[in-house]
Amino acid sequence: MFDIELLNYNPDTPSFYIILITALFALFLSSLIAITYEITTKSIYKKAHFLQSLILISVVAATVMQAIGDSLARGLGMLGALSIIRFRTVLDDPRNITFMFASLAIGIATGVLGYGIALTGTLVFCLGAIILRMSPLSNTTELIGVVKLHVPKNDEQRAIIEKKLSKHCRNFELDQLKFLNPKRIKSYSDEGIPTVEEISRENIQEFTYLIRLKDSSSVEKITSSLNQIDGLEGFKLNFKKQPTKL
Repeated sequence: MFDIELLNYNPDTPSFYIILITALFALFLSSLIAITYEITTKSIYKKAHFLQSLILISVVAATVMQAIGDSLARGLGMLGALSIIRFRTVLDDPRNITFMFASLAIGIATGVLGYGIALTGTLVFCLGAIILRMSPLSNTTELIGVVKLHVPKNDEQRAIIEKKLSKHCRNFELDQLKFLNPKRIKSYSDEGIPTVEEISRENIQEFTYLIRLKDSSSVEKITSSLNQIDGLEGFKLNFKKQPTKL
């Protein structure tokens, strides 16, 4: 019965069975995309609403394509209706945008009865995401380190620091260079009289680097290496996941 219905398909008046098959097939394929996203995404910031959107948006796209059919007037009317809606959701991660577009594309292909196209695209997309997850392109860590070093003012200091960073970091870049002003420390005597002590730092400069560690390195190794810099007054090192933005 389904084969007969598909052969007699009329885009202006699609039958109930074709609409039902289209919606269910779009739901099934987008569920595969959502499952692939859940398996291949390392971040703990995986919102349930985003996963639900991945599944449901293909059904919406398929329904819209079924409603438009081959009618140019319907397409223009749908375009005007959708322009009223303001989508203000920001997807900072380009990978999330890719998965959302994939789900949309599956819905569009299914909506125009391109079942073979939708199925092939879904399988290739999911397989590619899994392969990339296991490849070297998927970094083992997304933590970006910020290291601040106080060293004497010397033209050779930057070369010395970057030589040590290159041994332990996959990549790094100089984010900031500052020449420190004298530091004033305010204290109080036993009688409550305030006293200001000024510490001269005219011979000190501060380097700030953004770093990403190699897989073979560790915080202990890079800390030990930086501590060997001659004249090092001290340094701070912390790691934080930096959001990826377009």
